[in-house]
Amino acid sequence: MASVTPQNTVDPVALETSGGLSRRLGLGSAIMVVVGSVIASGIFLTPQSVAAAVQVPGVMIAVWVLAGILTLAGALTNAEIASEIAAPGGQYVFFRVLYGDLLAFLYGWTTFIVYQTGSIAAIAVAFARYFGFFVDLPHLGPDLEAWTLPLIGNIHPFQDIGVKLIAIAAILFLAGVNYFGVQFGGFVQNMITTLKVSAILGIIVLSFTSSVGSTDHFTPLWGLPSSGNLLAAIGVAMIATLWSYDGWNSLTYLAGEVKNPRKNIPLALMGGTIAIILIYVLTNLAYLYVLPIEEMAGSKLVAADAMERILPGVGGGLISLAVMVSTFGGLNGTTMTTARVYFAMAADGLFFKTMGKPHPRFRTPGVSLAVQAVWASILTLSGTYDQLFTYVVFASWIFYALGAAGIFLMRRKMHERKAGYQVPFYPVVPLLFVGVATWFVVNTFVHQTADSVVGVLLLLLGIPFYLYWTRTIRRGGGPSPRESSA
Repeated sequence: MASVTPQNTVDPVALETSGGLSRRLGLGSAIMVVVGSVIASGIFLTPQSVAAAVQVPGVMIAVWVLAGILTLAGALTNAEIASEIAAPGGQYVFFRVLYGDLLAFLYGWTTFIVYQTGSIAAIAVAFARYFGFFVDLPHLGPDLEAWTLPLIGNIHPFQDIGVKLIAIAAILFLAGVNYFGVQFGGFVQNMITTLKVSAILGIIVLSFTSSVGSTDHFTPLWGLPSSGNLLAAIGVAMIATLWSYDGWNSLTYLAGEVKNPRKNIPLALMGGTIAIILIYVLTNLAYLYVLPIEEMAGSKLVAADAMERILPGVGGGLISLAVMVSTFGGLNGTTMTTARVYFAMAADGLFFKTMGKPHPRFRTPGVSLAVQAVWASILTLSGTYDQLFTYVVFASWIFYALGAAGIFLMRRKMHERKAGYQVPFYPVVPLLFVGVATWFVVNTFVHQTADSVVGVLLLLLGIPFYLYWTRTIRRGGGPSPRESSA
């Protein structure tokens, strides 16, 4: 397949390619990828933040529903784009086709340098910390733990070394799992996601059948927070809930490996997102049934507190096990999907060439998976991923807004589209998501100006690398892997 460049018309048939990878994921596995990539540690860690912000039961549940509807709007919009541009790399490919090489590269650059690799590191560390509930992890002496890298301030590679080593082991293990085939990785994802959802459903059932719960905790259902500013409270709460819903677009990275992508990608994005909304709402109702909203707001680990209330002495262990399963599934989903972005970049001559070559036997982006695992491990060891992730969240929502807005460009460019999935209630649904994403960007810039500026600088730092690849590698390296495999 030849490299795709933006033009007045785009042939969707030419874009429906596996890029040398193997189309082996069916609808069920695709849904599991969506659910498994989104549900990680958020549902165990963020409900208390939402409760503290809004302080009213009905408003708290409404925020989770609203964030879910907005996420569904984004999923429905991206489903139409993904069904037309069914190639490995997902949103990177969308940006390249609809906006051009530079914006596509900056999206991929941000994804690689910290956004998704930092997310992998954060999820792996969360897994390792809960793993430490059952096993005493090693520590080094205070002098070694306090040691910092020369010439680089505030990086302590040996601090919490036991947690970091378990996290790195999980990263490398799952990179290996996905190296040996998307079908094998999908099988592991299906198994872990089934265990994860079963554990969450177990928490819901235990909560609603417990004698310690009370429907009195749902009243008064409506009201105002103590600040009196309901809209501001909802805005703060939405930040936490939207973070918990993040990852819904991961399936698009696997577009080149989904069977019958025009049908299955939209169905998986819709079905998976609706399932997540139901799970999140039911889980929060279960927490609220056991704990009054005041206790939820004051809790550091609301899931653990609820289970300890139901099963004193063993609830904490059960929740730790559930979080381990959940984060392991989220880690596998993110590892599996994101490596396809760098694979697609390299296949287009915008990244290291070897990362764009599929494994000759397993038909997976093996080198891309390996490089991603190594960089995520370095971020884990450095301990800087949390701060870096904070910086680029601002930039990521710029891409979310542009990605959804791309549907208007796509409908204008693709004059010869096959009859297929179309986002319902067009253009209301895409405009809704674009509007909220834009609000999120503006709100973040106003309230976190310093972090947002650093995020933009990290984004712009990719421009010299873009110029290097376009002017050096493309000039002297012959055809890209994508072109040579046509």
